[in-house]
Amino acid sequence: MAIPDSHRTNFETLMRAARAGDLALLECTDAATGSPRYVLCAVGRDDDEYVMTPFGHLADGNPFELYVPPS
Repeated sequence: MAIPDSHRTNFETLMRAARAGDLALLECTDAATGSPRYVLCAVGRDDDEYVMTPFGHLADGNPFELYVPPS
């Protein structure tokens, strides 16, 4: 299974943010359900403003039950 280039690029951005200490975990609201979501974000700056770029949310429950690894 090949990982798309856009996902690789986003992962590299996430890794740079992690190395720089520019990650945050934000409590957000799911746009579809209204439920709370805990979202991993890279933190950037735009002049005096912080910019949060979402990369994904933490899984509810047991994440090992949600995914099947490649074989």
